[in-house]
Parts: sequence; structure tokens; C-alpha cells
Amino acid sequence: MSGAPRKAVLVTGAGSGIGRAAALEFARSGAAVAVLDIDADAAAGTAKAIGEEGGEALAVTVDIADEQSVRAAVARTVAAFGGLDAAVNSAGLASQGRRLDEMTSDEFERVVRVNLTGTFLSMKYELPALRERGGGAIVNIASNGGLYAIPSAPAYVAAKHGIVGLTKVAAVDHAPEGIRVNAVCPGPTRTPGYEEVAAGTDLAVRQAAATPLGRLATPREAAAAAVWLCSDAASFVTGIAMSVDGGRRA
Repeated sequence: MSGAPRKAVLVTGAGSGIGRAAALEFARSGAAVAVLDIDADAAAGTAKAIGEEGGEALAVTVDIADEQSVRAAVARTVAAFGGLDAAVNSAGLASQGRRLDEMTSDEFERVVRVNLTGTFLSMKYELPALRERGGGAIVNIASNGGLYAIPSAPAYVAAKHGIVGLTKVAAVDHAPEGIRVNAVCPGPTRTPGYEEVAAGTDLAVRQAAATPLGRLATPREAAAAAVWLCSDAASFVTGIAMSVDGGRRA
């Protein structure tokens, strides 16, 4: 609507993959976007891409596993944009190829610290900012691994299940404040990280064959679900874990 202030949106893990796609989609919808990533150059690259399309973006370096870093990043976003209307927590760490009894405690704790505790810390500081705005929406990027098992990925699956549970509790606790909280659970998605893991293997071919739609998701397809869940079109949707998986869960 002409003359209306831009919505202010924060996206973690926005330097690449689903987070980058979400940041771009929000900007295309007219939002001002805080582009948060642990990689400063990647964050700057996404912010530059938004600016080249005529959008407004702020690049912020953050380590979501560090509470002070998260607090400072959210505060910087609020100071720059005057508030916060929505957040997508996409930052995360992959881990696979080891059964539980083969995994070190250090690796398990590191994956859970980034994926689950990092999502908790992000929400901890996003929620008060949304409350001050009179409500808003949070979407956590989980995984289909948050709904069922992925073989040889115990830490990743445990963390993603935790994100789904955290999403549901937050949705119930903060609904009276006008804050909606949902999760998106993508199936295999052709992010740069996925391409790196799949390089030189037939993984993508096998996973596409196991997907009813016959292919893998693009980052933009997963991001579109998050953008929709943050929109007014999803105003009565909260506490869900939405699969974006081409029918794999079915």
C-alpha cells in the first residue's frame, strides 16, 4: 500500500541457501530485511543483491550459538528499522554419516548448540521485539528430519525435532500476544551445502527418485513457505510444522 511503512524482517543464515532465498523474497514483497549470517561476506553479498533489486537491507554478522552476538544483532536490527515484524531462523549446521555410537560428544553438542540452542537464542531476543510491535511472526527452518529419522544423522535429527517442539511451545505461549510461530520442514533442497555433500555421488538422483514430484526442492520453494507463513494470508496459522518435500512424507 502506497505510503505504508515497510515491514521489518530478520533472517538468520541469510548468506546462502534457504535463508538467502527468504531474504530476497521478503525484499521483493516490500520488506526491509536484516541479513544475518556468521559469514560477513556472505551477508554482505545477499544485502547487495537486495539493494540491486531496489530493496532495503542491512547486513549483520552474527554467531547464533553465542548469546551476546544474537542479542546485539537483534538490537541492531531494531535500531536500524525501528522495530521488528517477522523473523525467519534459517541458520544451521549439517551433520551426517555417523551413527550415534560413532559420534563424539563434542560433535553432538556442537550440532545441537548451533541448530537448537541457536534457534532458542534467536527467538529469545526476537520475541520481545515482536511484542513491542504489537505482534508478528516467527518461522523456524527445521527439516523433515524434525518429523522422522534420517539414518546416521543423530545430532541433526535430535536438534531438528527439538526445533519443532520449541516452535509449538512458543506458538502456544505467545499467541495471546499476537505472535505466531511456525516451522518449515524442507525435504532435500538444492542449497550450496547440499550440492557440496552430493558432489560426486548419486545422492540427488536417488533422493529425487524417492520424491513423488520427481525432483528436489529449490531454496526459493522452501523460502516461499516461510514468507507465506509470515504474511497476513497466514494470519490464523500458528504452531504447525509444514513439510515442503514434494510428497516424501506422504
